[in-house]
Amino acid sequence: MKFIAIFLLFLIPSRWESNFETAKQIAKEKNQLILLNFSGSDWCIPCIAMHREYFDNPIFTAMAEKKLVMVNVDFPRKKKNELSAEIAKGNEILAEKYNKEGSFPLTLLLNSDGKIIKSWSGKPKVSVEQWTQEIKTICETQK
Repeated sequence: MKFIAIFLLFLIPSRWESNFETAKQIAKEKNQLILLNFSGSDWCIPCIAMHREYFDNPIFTAMAEKKLVMVNVDFPRKKKNELSAEIAKGNEILAEKYNKEGSFPLTLLLNSDGKIIKSWSGKPKVSVEQWTQEIKTICETQK
């Protein structure tokens, strides 16, 4: 069973880019915005709920695949979820620039130069459909 799960992970491309500079380059090339999400994937209950209820929702993912380059800036605490040194360092740099207060979850919508267009602190207070439409509208007005 584990083999099948691991095999499927390789077949399904990740929606999340791990390198911010690469995300900026992709966003420029595709004329897309960057969704930057600060998360504590193994300890922050609202972060876990946001990923499950919003980011994994088919309504959101369908829009995101066409309009966004997504970057998850994760700060796990459990040893088994430890990030590589390179990714952890990059996440620290992004936190110093975009999340000085240490808010979790914090979601930012950025242009391809890294300029903040919109931010959401905490889990959205609207439905997935409303939040997705808000992001889609912003993406379309930024072109």
